[in-house]
Amino acid sequence: MSRPREFDADLALHQCMEVFWAKGFHSTSYEDLTRATQVKKQSLYGVFKNKRELFLQSLALYRERNLSILEKRIAEETLPIRQLEAICEAALYPDEEARLRGCLIINASQEFGSEDADVNRQIGQMMERTEAMIEQAIRAGQAEGTITSRLGSRELAAYLGNAINGAKMMEKSGIPREEICGVMRTTIALIEETKRDPSDI
Repeated sequence: MSRPREFDADLALHQCMEVFWAKGFHSTSYEDLTRATQVKKQSLYGVFKNKRELFLQSLALYRERNLSILEKRIAEETLPIRQLEAICEAALYPDEEARLRGCLIINASQEFGSEDADVNRQIGQMMERTEAMIEQAIRAGQAEGTITSRLGSRELAAYLGNAINGAKMMEKSGIPREEICGVMRTTIALIEETKRDPSDI
């Protein structure tokens, strides 16, 4: 009996993520995955168990990759309000191909709804960690007086996080980028601290 062929598991997982990203979980066949990876089913599932486990690990890979991008963008900015703007900019799709595919996390949320606890756990981790980055920038802005303190940092982070997810869905629906950027600018403006003119008092 021949032994299963060895392969680069990290590369195969990345390739599977790309397939799931393009087709979704249910529309992806075993043949799609073996064709993309050039790895036989026996070998592929010897490492990843089954298609569902492959999908869950693909979500985790997508999450970590995107969180790393956000962390890098935030680190490039020193002002809290600019960090928030950088997060919003990073959330928008860079080209037409990315727009058509959308966000894998949001796609999974729409495909599964609330029916799969493990999938929803992966989605929840992405949202929680993104909002934690947003909240850190908001707290820094509140401390220096550039972001409103009328609401708590957690509430504002959830507000901005929901706005970002909404912008992603708007863009995938074909709404012009200019309109979506206007929505994001308005969202940022609403959480900035406005300085009252002394003559208004």
